[in-house]
Amino acid sequence: MTITKTKKTATKTTTETVQLQPNPFQHEILELVSKQRTNQKKIEILQEYRNDALVSILIWNFDESVISILPEGPVPYSSSQEQTSGNDTLSGSIEKQLSNPSKLDSHMATQRTSLRKEASIFYNFIKGGNDSISKIRRETMFINLLEGLHPLEAEILILTKDKQLASKYKMNHQVVMDAYPDIQWGGRS
Repeated sequence: MTITKTKKTATKTTTETVQLQPNPFQHEILELVSKQRTNQKKIEILQEYRNDALVSILIWNFDESVISILPEGPVPYSSSQEQTSGNDTLSGSIEKQLSNPSKLDSHMATQRTSLRKEASIFYNFIKGGNDSISKIRRETMFINLLEGLHPLEAEILILTKDKQLASKYKMNHQVVMDAYPDIQWGGRS
C-alpha cells in the first residue's frame, strides 16, 4: 500500500487597482477607497484622487471642530416630479432613484452640478462660515444643492453634515490624516 501526499500550494492573489476616469465623482473615489483591504491602499487612493471637494468633505466629516449648522437626520425633500407625497425625504428619493436605473440615467442626463463644482459653497453650512444668512435660506440652499447633484453625491453630503460618512464608506479619521498630512486638524469653529 502506497500513501501519496498531495501538497497544496497557496496562490497569492493580487488585486489590481481600478483606475477611475479623470475628474471622477466623489462617490466613485470613496467607493474605491472602501474596496481596498489595507489602510495603505486606502491612503494611496485618497492621495491619487485628491481634490478640493474631497478634502472639504473629509475635513467637514472628520474634524470635530467643524460643526454643521444644518438639522441632523434625513433632509425633507419633494421634487416637482414627486409631489404625490408631500413628506418624502431626500434619502427616500435617492433610494427610489437607485432602485430604478432608467430613472437614474434620466436624472444624470439632466444633472447640472457635482460636489467638485459646489465645494466652494460648503462654508454656508458650517458654524462660523456664513452667519449672515437665515436658517431658512441656509436650509433652502442645501436642499437646492442636493436636488442638483447625482443621488450618490447628495447622499455623501447628507452623511457628511451628520458626520456619518464612515457608516457607509470604510475609512476612518486616521486613514484620512495619514493620506493628507498637510491638513491642520482642529480649531476651525
